[in-house]
Amino acid sequence: MIKAPINPDQISEVTDTVASLYNVYPFPPEPFLDEPPPGYNWRWNWQAAYSFCTGKKPDRQNIRILDAGCGSGVSTEYLVHLNPEASVVGIDISAGTLAVAQERCRRSRADRVAFHHLSLFDVDQLAGEFDLINSVGVLHHTADPIRGIQALASKLAPGGLLHIFVYSELGRWEIGLMQEAIALLQGDRRGDYADGVQVGRSLFATLPETNCLRRREQERWAMENQQDACFADMYVHPQEIDYNINTLFELIDASGLDFLGFSNPQVWNLERLIGKVPDLMERLQGLSDRQKYRLLEVLDPHTISHYEFFLSRPPLSKQNWQIESELLAAIPEPSPCIYGWQESPNFFDYNYQIVKLSDAQWQFLLGCDRQKNVAEILAAVNVSPNLSLDDVRSLQQLQVIVLG
Repeated sequence: MIKAPINPDQISEVTDTVASLYNVYPFPPEPFLDEPPPGYNWRWNWQAAYSFCTGKKPDRQNIRILDAGCGSGVSTEYLVHLNPEASVVGIDISAGTLAVAQERCRRSRADRVAFHHLSLFDVDQLAGEFDLINSVGVLHHTADPIRGIQALASKLAPGGLLHIFVYSELGRWEIGLMQEAIALLQGDRRGDYADGVQVGRSLFATLPETNCLRRREQERWAMENQQDACFADMYVHPQEIDYNINTLFELIDASGLDFLGFSNPQVWNLERLIGKVPDLMERLQGLSDRQKYRLLEVLDPHTISHYEFFLSRPPLSKQNWQIESELLAAIPEPSPCIYGWQESPNFFDYNYQIVKLSDAQWQFLLGCDRQKNVAEILAAVNVSPNLSLDDVRSLQQLQVIVLG
């Protein structure tokens, strides 16, 4: 079971302590830009995220978005620029970090955002409901994640999406050990975050090169931890609750929302680990989805350093496009989160991975103009071999096109 303090005074104390870290080290420590941020994170694009979760385009773009625990505004900035018809609200417990977020959005002209100095537990002070709530790297730093996710769920509109990111205990066990080591060496200086960073860096420098904690830091985290803010967030954070699949779904079930799936489903495909042995794959048929998730994380613990997923408040209708007449009548358009597709059939997909289309698939993609339906585009595309409806479904499943 998830164990967390629920006393209001304890919650307030943890909130103040966490805020003090981010007042010293605003996070993420990304530089300011005097222009929109580069590229995209499809999870922060309403149309792309909605299509991923439901199989179809959303009915409208003029939505309300909440960035719950916005930090220094990196995610907030993207949410504004990737959703040009949306209004955005950002909340955070750190006044110092909020000031950074406000300056970031001012510099990049992200002007459809309002910031509030609030914790997740005080989100009821905001008016109305939100169609998309983004909360990345926040719940696991609260004193009571269950109460936190329930607070967010209460502000989610029917048919809305909640995007969550929390830590995994298996993929971060070396981090947990180093956190404990630094805390022991700091003693009564714990809470002096600059001192904690200095202690941690000294430890990594002096541990033998064969030491598993040092090796893992060098192999996986050292690049991002060059900045003290990142190192502090990882190794001297005053509050962290890590999850496994079992405790994660306790958290999800407590929200009262529907689990739509992990936003990196390719990682959760057991075939990549045991697909070469038919007997093992056959044995999977007797397992529930949650048992399959647990099997994967215990077989590949280092890969699962976090969980990133979508929840929804019913009703949320979905479309699998298996009925031929519905697919033929659908109007496709290129995903807003693909790059380079107009120049070549080999381009970056929504995960910045190279996707390679056949010539027929590419011609279909080029024919999408937000006016013609699938039947009209198929009739206009004159390539050999001809494109089938299964090819169109494949483009949608690859998140290359969205259908509506």
